[in-house]
Amino acid sequence: MNKRIVPASMQGFYDDYHFAPAVVDGDHLRVSGVIGIDLAAGSVPADPYTQFTQAFDNLAEVLTAGGSDFAAITEMTTFHVGLREHLGVFMAVKDRYVKEPYPAWTAIGTPELALEGALVEIRVTARLTGG
Repeated sequence: MNKRIVPASMQGFYDDYHFAPAVVDGDHLRVSGVIGIDLAAGSVPADPYTQFTQAFDNLAEVLTAGGSDFAAITEMTTFHVGLREHLGVFMAVKDRYVKEPYPAWTAIGTPELALEGALVEIRVTARLTGG
């Protein structure tokens, strides 16, 4: 059976919505969609830059808990409300976290996400680094 990764700050998602933030699958970590929610406050920042930064910080927490990191990401899929409007800001934030060699990346526009006010959801697959 695959190992479920549930950082303490995300236990509520596991309990309430019945999904694991990540799963160890062989030599890979498969991370569920992560949004820019401030986990301590329980809210999504309205400012896109702040929200995207929070999403990548949340992703970092899951990657670390699962024994991986940004350099080990092999594939990334992002879902965006207002894709064209916010793509430049998103890419500026993404490039602070995801460095060369870049992973495969697909960006998809969508009319809404599960949490009101959420502008992005980031899903990744990463190699395990043993960290």
